[in-house]
Amino acid sequence: MCGRYRLSRRKQIIEEHFDSADWQDDWNPRYNIAPTQPIPVIRQNPKEPVRELSLMRWGLVPSWAKDASGAAGMINARSETASTKPAFRDPLKFRRCLIPADGFYEWMRTGKAKQPYCVEVNGGELFAFAGLWDRWKDARGNWVKTCSILTTTPNVVAGKVHDRMPVILDPDGYDVWLDPGMQNVAAISELLMPYDAKSMRSYPVSTRINHVANDDADCSREVELAEAQNRLFS
Repeated sequence: MCGRYRLSRRKQIIEEHFDSADWQDDWNPRYNIAPTQPIPVIRQNPKEPVRELSLMRWGLVPSWAKDASGAAGMINARSETASTKPAFRDPLKFRRCLIPADGFYEWMRTGKAKQPYCVEVNGGELFAFAGLWDRWKDARGNWVKTCSILTTTPNVVAGKVHDRMPVILDPDGYDVWLDPGMQNVAAISELLMPYDAKSMRSYPVSTRINHVANDDADCSREVELAEAQNRLFS
């Protein structure tokens, strides 16, 4: 799964990297992004070949939902079954997006405690999760846009920490993934593979990441495992 991640770049760098139009929302670098928070999402304009950046709430609320109470349980969608699940079936076919990141966190159980790790691509470069989005109307009649991160089986790097990993898309697949006219679910699903392990690494980080209020560079700073273990059991 993916329950926390990092996007530590400024908005101008994100725009340039993903070749998107000017982004109207404010954004400051984040090191501990958590479920139900607003996150940057990239979509393809359906009428012209322009990528658009906007904020959506992390935790998908289906358009047909009676309320938003299940959003926290919809932060991830299993790529193997998304096409058959009512909440994700239509988004997979019609409403796909990129979710920019430059690292994500997973926890490895160590005895009775869990040690957090940060997982990066090519030493911390920007990448994109495969995302799904939907729109839902709240009780006041306001449209709320929400999203979910697809997951898959782990590669050997992520598998040392967890039995799932987020789908990281190869940049060559961005255009196909975003294309509103591509509705061939079988072809789209071929993009949802584990990322090349040779380009990834994981390393232990402080348990500061466990607390949502902590959101600074120290959250993803590499620590010696002995130091991390001392903090876990202190």
